[in-house]
Amino acid sequence: MGYKSLEACLLDLERNGHLVRVTEEVDPHLEAAAIHMRVFDRKGPALLFENIKGSKFRAASNIFGSFERSKFIFRDTFEKVQNLIELRNDPVKAIKQPFKNLSTGLLGLKALPRRSNSSPVTSNTCSISDIPPIVNWKEDGGPFVTLPIVYTEDLNNPGIMKSNIGMYRIQLSGNDYDLNEEIGLHYQLHRGIGVHQTMANEKGVPMKVSIFVGGPPANSLSAVMPLPEGIPELTFAGALGNRRFRYKVVDGFVVSNDADFVICGEVHPNDNKPEGPFGDHLGYYSLAHPFPVMKVKHVFHKKNAIWPFTVVGRPPQEDTSFGQLIHELTGSAIPNEIPGLHAVHAVDASGVHPLLLAIGSERYTPYLDKKEPSELLTLANHILGKGQLSLAKFLFIIDKEDNPALDIHHIDEYLQHVLERVHWENDLHFYTNTSIDTLDYSGTSINRGSKLAIAAVGNKKRELRAELSSDVNFPSSITNAKVVQPGILAIQGPSHSSEEETNKLIDELTNHLGSNSEFANGFPLIVLCDDADFVSETLNNFLWVTFTRSNPADDVHGINSFIQNKHWGCKGSLIIDARKKAHHAPDLIKDPEVEKRVDALGAKGGSLHGII
Repeated sequence: MGYKSLEACLLDLERNGHLVRVTEEVDPHLEAAAIHMRVFDRKGPALLFENIKGSKFRAASNIFGSFERSKFIFRDTFEKVQNLIELRNDPVKAIKQPFKNLSTGLLGLKALPRRSNSSPVTSNTCSISDIPPIVNWKEDGGPFVTLPIVYTEDLNNPGIMKSNIGMYRIQLSGNDYDLNEEIGLHYQLHRGIGVHQTMANEKGVPMKVSIFVGGPPANSLSAVMPLPEGIPELTFAGALGNRRFRYKVVDGFVVSNDADFVICGEVHPNDNKPEGPFGDHLGYYSLAHPFPVMKVKHVFHKKNAIWPFTVVGRPPQEDTSFGQLIHELTGSAIPNEIPGLHAVHAVDASGVHPLLLAIGSERYTPYLDKKEPSELLTLANHILGKGQLSLAKFLFIIDKEDNPALDIHHIDEYLQHVLERVHWENDLHFYTNTSIDTLDYSGTSINRGSKLAIAAVGNKKRELRAELSSDVNFPSSITNAKVVQPGILAIQGPSHSSEEETNKLIDELTNHLGSNSEFANGFPLIVLCDDADFVSETLNNFLWVTFTRSNPADDVHGINSFIQNKHWGCKGSLIIDARKKAHHAPDLIKDPEVEKRVDALGAKGGSLHGII
């Protein structure tokens, strides 16, 4: 739909049974977020909070809370935009079928931004402290903008067609920020905004930043789209929203005319302050670290503005729907950019970045009879050097020809396929002392850690076991063992204390299991954890614990391991130590008292009765 505003979208959702109004007074500190999470967990509707304690503004959340609702919002343009991306990847299609693709070409006209001298959003101003101070988690450093559209320009090529928008977290107050004068920006230097900041730093000038909040939902989705090179985000927003991006320039700042709020300011060279903690998408707190400070110049808002927010935490959360939309819209783009790659899947349940699954082809090595991966390793290097995919820690990659019908999104079947074929003596490929996600604290320090590519090809090598025999002999330090799925065993050991303790435990496991080839074939993957019952309870628990609490170079071990010509492998089961370590960030824990207040909204007479 060509929504002119966020409110137009919310009213459309309400008319079609996709939105509920919360009329009771809601505390922005923890309570609004707790309501959102409860409704999201129940697969409930979008929410419009009409009475935010201490604020004159309304707030909205869970707008993209389900994939079905997200597609409903873009129901008039979704398939056309898919086709637009496909035409870019295969322009010959447009020549072969010009009339069929005519509507797609017309949609492209909506992509051109439109400058205007009038703007409803600039008619009102407020202070940062007037904005609903939404705090999601108890230990958060302060209120954050969780659905910002952050706009910057390339100083060497200024103008909106060379601009970047991205969704980076924004801390509004707390820590050492001067209230109403400073806010914090958290982003990585390799992102578009980081490139622009580096240019500004080199010139010794401040970088102008505009933060749009609210407005047509297409603008928010565009801020997180990993678009193919050459498609500006704001042009994509116009095409997806069936409405040209409208803007005005005020004091050198670009202002979105359709946004509900616009915060304008400057980032000066080398001006940093601690930002965070913040409950993040890995399911833990990201801790306080120095990040750029923005000096606030203007805070604009439209009449009757609505403040949209989401909750960031252990997946699945609302951003899961973003990921599904992105996959459907651009799923063909990455394989087209990497020849030989058929599919790649960033696993949401593992926090997205820690785990990638991929399917490629071994096309050029028939003389190897597929006994060893070859081209798959080239594809793995290409994947790990590609944009956001470069943040991955664990990458599994298989050969499509071994099972053409395998669906990469059926994770249990994919893992079974790998474990039936993998050869731990040959198929492990480590990248040590490299960069990982800033938010991932499993590594050696912020941004630093390691990666592991596991490539498995060829015929089935073993039969996986789904039950643990009573004759398996574990060391006395292993207090529980549970099967996660065929071939994967969770074992519960003592709390992690040191590298020396871990090595001793691995030696004990080798002594007890090292000669048991039947066990190694039946359970080629062992996860050493703090709670085997929890890890084995659901596949999502296994994925979350295993891949967010381990750093490959430090935490991957093996029974009967060896090093040959600097290549590490093992002849028995692979062991991933996914216990909590002293340097790991704390888990996100809900506040029991706040949860009780949420219960009241679900009682008879409450706004959410029958929903939660």
